[in-house]
Amino acid sequence: MDILGFIKGELLEIIEFNDDSRDTLAWRFPDEDKTIKNGAQLIVRESQLAQFVYLGQFGDCFGPGKHSLVTDNIPILNKLKGWKYGFESPFKADIYYVTTRLFTGNKWGTANPIMMRDKDFGVVRLRSFGSFDFKIVDAPVFLKEVAGTDQHFRLDEFADTMRSRIVSVFSDALASCGVPALDVATRYTELGDALLPMINPQVTTKYGIEITSFIVENVSVPPEVEAAIDKRSSMGAIGNLNDYVKFQMAESMTKGGVDGGGSPAAAAGQMAMGFGMAQEMMKSMQAQPPPLPGGAAVAAPAAGVPELLSPAEAAQILGVTESDVIASVDAGDLKGKKIGSAYRISRAALDAFLAE
Repeated sequence: MDILGFIKGELLEIIEFNDDSRDTLAWRFPDEDKTIKNGAQLIVRESQLAQFVYLGQFGDCFGPGKHSLVTDNIPILNKLKGWKYGFESPFKADIYYVTTRLFTGNKWGTANPIMMRDKDFGVVRLRSFGSFDFKIVDAPVFLKEVAGTDQHFRLDEFADTMRSRIVSVFSDALASCGVPALDVATRYTELGDALLPMINPQVTTKYGIEITSFIVENVSVPPEVEAAIDKRSSMGAIGNLNDYVKFQMAESMTKGGVDGGGSPAAAAGQMAMGFGMAQEMMKSMQAQPPPLPGGAAVAAPAAGVPELLSPAEAAQILGVTESDVIASVDAGDLKGKKIGSAYRISRAALDAFLAE
C-alpha cells in the first residue's frame, strides 16, 4: 500500500461549502474523522462565515475569501490547543459554516393573549401576528444558543425554535412601551418600527441575530373592547351631545310629520310623552336611588338639599356613556360641578337639560 497516498487521503486539504439551498442557517463540515492539513485551503463565500470549534470551545471565525490554515492565521485555535511554538502537524477541529444573508418573511404570532395595562380600558388582552426579517450577526452566540451541534440547521427548525422566543420579546417590549390599545390596533407600521430598538438588543445578546424589519400585520382585542372602541368612534362622530339630542328631536318631528304620515301635532305629542317619561324616571330615581356600578345604592338627599348625581348615574338616566356626560359638563352644555377630580350633577340641572 502506498503509505504516502494513505496519509494524504486522511488529510483535509480543501474545505468549502457550496450552498445551493435558500434555507440553510448553519452547516457543520463533515470531516469524516479526518484531520486538517497544515496549510489547507479554507474557502468562504459571500454571505458565509466559517467558525472553528475545538473541543467545545469557539476558536477563530473567518469571513469571505480564501484562507490558508497556518499558525499565523489561526492564533486563537493555536492558543486553545496549547502549542507554544506553533504547529506543523495536522490537527482536528469542527468547522461550522454560518449563513449571514438576510432571511425574510418569517412568521410570528401569539399563541395566548398578551396582558397589558391600558390607560383607556384598564387591563386588556391582545392577540397579534405578523412577520419579521433577520440575519445572523454573532456566529458563536447563534451556534451556542440556537443551532447547537446540529449537522445541518435549517430555517424551519429556526422557526420552531424561535417563534415563542420572538413573541416573548415582543410581549415584553409592548408592555413596557406603553402604547395605548387604540394605537396598537390602528398604527401597525409605526408600532413595528418603534419596537425594533427595544427588541434588537435582546435578540442580539441572547441569540446572536439582528431583526432588520418587524411587521405587525394584525392586532385583535376582545369583543367587549371592540364594542367600546366602536361606541367611542360613534360618539366622536356625533360631537356635541346637546346638539345631537336636539338634532334627534328635529328628526323625530320631520319623520312624524312627513315620512311617518303623522301630523306635527302628533310629533309634538310624542316628544311631550318622551319628556313626561323622563320626568317620571326622575321622580322614580328620587324615590328609589339607582344602584351604582359596584352594587351600592345612592343615598337619598337630605331635606332641602338638592340631590347630586355622579356622571355614571346621569349617564344611566340619559342613556349615554359616562364620558359623554363628563364632556357635556366640561363644555357647559350640562350644568355640574367638579369637586377635586369628581363630577357632580344636580337633578335640577338634569331636569333642565331634558327639558331643553
